[in-house]
Amino acid sequence: MKPAPLTVLTNAFYAFYDLHRPAYHAYAAAHLPPEEAQIAVTHLFNLVAGNWTTVVAERCPSAWAWQRHTRAVARRNGRTFTAIEDAHLLHDQLLLSIDQIATVTGTEPATVTALLAAAHRSARAGTTRPRPWTARPTRNTPRLRTAAV
Repeated sequence: MKPAPLTVLTNAFYAFYDLHRPAYHAYAAAHLPPEEAQIAVTHLFNLVAGNWTTVVAERCPSAWAWQRHTRAVARRNGRTFTAIEDAHLLHDQLLLSIDQIATVTGTEPATVTALLAAAHRSARAGTTRPRPWTARPTRNTPRLRTAAV
C-alpha cells in the first residue's frame, strides 16, 4: 500500500487538531493552572503530529489521543480521574453534548450516556463525587483511560 501524500496527512492532522483542541484545552484548564493546561495540550498535539501515521492507523485515533491527554493531565495534576468524572466534567461543566464527548474521547455515545447516568445517580445519592467506573472494557470498547499513570 502506498503511503498517503504529505498534504493529505497535513490536512487530516489540522482537521483533527481543529476538532479536538478546544475540548482538550477546556478539559486541561479545568484541572490545571492556565500555563500547565497550555503545556499539556501543546505536548499532546506535538505527540500526535510526530506519530500521525501511527495514530491514523489506530482503530480509533480519538481514543488514542484522549488516553494520552488524560494521562498527561493526571500526571501534572497528581490525581487520576475516572471515566465517570471525565464524562460529568465534559457534559455538565464544559457543556459538551453526548455526541461531542463521544467524538472527543473516542467512545460510543451509549457509553457516554451510561457514564453520565452513573454520575447523576451518584450526585442524587449525595456523594461528593461520582463513583469510579469499575467495569472492565471489552476488547471492542475503547478505554477512556488506563489505570496506570
